[in-house]
Amino acid sequence: MLNVAVIMGRFVADPELRHTSSGISVTSFTLAVDRSYVKAGAERQTDFIDVVAWRNTAEFVCKYFRKGQLAAVQGSIQTRTYTDRSGIKRKAFEIVADNVHFAEPKRDSSAPGGRPAQKPEPAQKPAPAADKNQPAPSYSNGENGDFEEIPSDDDLPF
Repeated sequence: MLNVAVIMGRFVADPELRHTSSGISVTSFTLAVDRSYVKAGAERQTDFIDVVAWRNTAEFVCKYFRKGQLAAVQGSIQTRTYTDRSGIKRKAFEIVADNVHFAEPKRDSSAPGGRPAQKPEPAQKPAPAADKNQPAPSYSNGENGDFEEIPSDDDLPF
């Protein structure tokens, strides 16, 4: 059998780490996932998908993700039944996360609006110290006889 789910969406709230009575880390969170299609004349719809992460994955999620961040989740779909406070039997569908990945650049907490951080400009290497006694290299003294023409056949290896 095959049970694989991969979704990408934004956290609707900050994830909170909890522990089971036996000390196992767990977190549950919801991702807002836009549908990939839009009906003509309508707005794009969003699904709110519940996700559960256990152990190291739960700790990773709670440490590095916050409300509004874009994440990609890979896992499997799980169903469970329960009785709500009114005594009505319910069925819940959720994704049990195996992996949670960052899906956008790191946010800069000092930038207004939490915008993605700008990449720093690479430092320019200083020009090598030129020997004052040597002339600058010149490439203009090559002759046509130094090159040979490659025959053009249509049997290229790429």
